[in-house]
Amino acid sequence: MSYAMKTPDTASHPVPYYAPTGDECRVFEAAWRNRLPLLLKGPTGCGKTRFVAHMAARLGLPLFSVACHDDLTSADLTGRFLLKGGETVWCDGPLTAAVRAGGICYLDEVVEARKDVTVVLHPLTDDRRTLLLDRTGETLVAPASFMVVASYNPGYQNVLKALKPSTRQRFVGIEFGFPREEREAAIVSAESGLPIERAKLLVQVATRLRALRGRDVEEAASTRLLIYAATLIVDGMSLERAIDIAMLQPLSDDTAVMQGLRDLVSATLG
Repeated sequence: MSYAMKTPDTASHPVPYYAPTGDECRVFEAAWRNRLPLLLKGPTGCGKTRFVAHMAARLGLPLFSVACHDDLTSADLTGRFLLKGGETVWCDGPLTAAVRAGGICYLDEVVEARKDVTVVLHPLTDDRRTLLLDRTGETLVAPASFMVVASYNPGYQNVLKALKPSTRQRFVGIEFGFPREEREAAIVSAESGLPIERAKLLVQVATRLRALRGRDVEEAASTRLLIYAATLIVDGMSLERAIDIAMLQPLSDDTAVMQGLRDLVSATLG
């Protein structure tokens, strides 16, 4: 199991860009100060992962990110014994590493993990704040700076993909959505270098496309896709072609739907 670990170095690496849309930064800091686990809810590509990276750097904490999936096991989170150089050695998983380092363990799309896996979080997300490692006989007590943050997209929830109530009610939560048009255009411009007026055109297109969510397309065009399109435009690609490649192709494979989306884009751009 591989995982991403980032240690902020604000002297050489600036805090990742993030434009707040409400009081989410203040809520995150309050949860961290009071040792409360945090659940982020919102559509794909709306900035949840960037927000966590921003807050970790802002607080000067190492960040251990885990992309959750159906095959994730509790050992993937806590660690396992591996053979190295002819010897059996213990290797921490991202959750254990985060506890030892007093950092943030970020579980992206936590509902994708098996329900039995999330149970390992329970002692860390209540007043015990402990992690039991059966295989090493250790009981780790999380330092004050340690925090569990999880995220998921409520739009993908169904009977088989939902957090157990016993897990869900261990977290405080923040609901994310797409930014207001002016704010989203500013984000796209800042991330890509595209002039703000052209970024506004992309946001207008995205707004029209998002109105089709749940009808012609399963998911909305994310802020991430807008940044991709803007990046291609800055690189010299035409507006229409960049929109098609970055904002339409990821939304559908249906020929009729794609034609309808292209017609919508043409009408929006005039």
